[in-house]
Amino acid sequence: MNLFSQATPPEQGERFDELLRHRNLVIERILSAPGTRSAEYVQAQDEWVLLVQGEAELIVDGRGVRLAAGDHLFIPAGVPHTVVDTSAGALWLAVHLHPAPSTS
Repeated sequence: MNLFSQATPPEQGERFDELLRHRNLVIERILSAPGTRSAEYVQAQDEWVLLVQGEAELIVDGRGVRLAAGDHLFIPAGVPHTVVDTSAGALWLAVHLHPAPSTS
């Protein structure tokens, strides 16, 4: 699959396409409609995001963060974050690292 194939963003909100799931790693492609605003996320897993194209504005742990194409950001588990705005055709690559399952 090519990262840019079938990459038309939804009319509203975001579309999440899982590209890979292996052990405790999940990689997603996220397509955002223009002007997307998400609910606040507080995730159990670490997340690294790369904005492949477009622009976005987030609030991460109470601070504003602006991203342009090529910018990336690490969001540790438990840190609240919200997407507050995106440009038309914003395309993200998100890497989620879930806690390893307990072996006890």
